[in-house]
Amino acid sequence: MTEKPAADFIPLPKLREQIDSIDKQVLELLNQRAECAMEVAKTKIAQGEEATFYRPDREALVLRRIRELNPGPLSGDTTVRFFREIMSACLAMEKPLEVAFLGPEGTFTQQAAFKHFGHAAHTVPVATIHEIFTSVEIDHCQFGVVPVENSTEGVIAHTLDRFLGSTLQICGEVEIRVHQNLMGNVADLSQIKEVFSHQQSLAQCRQWLDANLPNAERTAVSSNAEAARLAKQSPDKAAIAGKVAADLYEINILEKNIEDESNNTTRFIIIGKQQPESTGLDKTTLVISTGNQSGALHKILQPFAEHGLSMTHIESRPSRQGLWDYVFFIDIDGHKDDDDVAKALVSLKNNVTMLNILGSYPKAVI
Repeated sequence: MTEKPAADFIPLPKLREQIDSIDKQVLELLNQRAECAMEVAKTKIAQGEEATFYRPDREALVLRRIRELNPGPLSGDTTVRFFREIMSACLAMEKPLEVAFLGPEGTFTQQAAFKHFGHAAHTVPVATIHEIFTSVEIDHCQFGVVPVENSTEGVIAHTLDRFLGSTLQICGEVEIRVHQNLMGNVADLSQIKEVFSHQQSLAQCRQWLDANLPNAERTAVSSNAEAARLAKQSPDKAAIAGKVAADLYEINILEKNIEDESNNTTRFIIIGKQQPESTGLDKTTLVISTGNQSGALHKILQPFAEHGLSMTHIESRPSRQGLWDYVFFIDIDGHKDDDDVAKALVSLKNNVTMLNILGSYPKAVI
């Protein structure tokens, strides 16, 4: 390949001057946006709005617009992440946002919270999924982030079951690509006698553990971050967790990416008291009970087929109301206020004994 003549290159000092000038313009525009956000807050307060200024539907529309407007060379995902942080910082100036997550610090749930709300959000660690719901129900936090399913191990039963006794809504969703790492303070893997991790992570790394640490005891703990903390304290223990936990607890990563499935992804949902408006690219989650009757599943599915709706997920759970009585958790494309979805729900209501809409919310942007 013929090299470009030196004369065709822009001198480095001139390029740096251009970058400095652009940075100054970007800084001025960012502060103009922040000032505008503060005016938005004043207007909302004047109109009597006090609970929370965060609007998941509005944020989704803004981020999608940014992706569509982006001419490159930055990727769409990069620009979306950048603008999410800008929006997060501006929102924090309007009114601080508190988000409950499955603690302690350094869990994948906290990563999901930051990915969805940005790093200006105040994340509040709690010990259990049940407590995340409670924190939002009693208004200790405006929102909560809970895991709902993993691409390898399936649904998180505790999350689904908690919805059966809660009035909270699903306000959004976020997906995290999960990389599991073995960490500890040992010099050799043969020294490891016990491995701590969340039960889901232990399951996601089962094949690797069988092949590399067949004699080590596997102990499930409340979170991967807690596993890292425990492993830090013991010379013959190890943990399975994400890199954030290793950095936070200053523990060595012994083996990287030990998950059995290369596309291991966990989906989290955002819970709160808002009901987002339609954005044109939404998802609706339902919980349905039919009672113990023949043809129950067909009666559930028929209205969706008749109205051309795509059902993206279905999961059954014991209703705890009677022997062999189950409820179905169903995800469908569309918003409850969309005409085709609204008509399907009317038809569905006539075929079931219970129908609760857990939320209609924007699909994950990234």
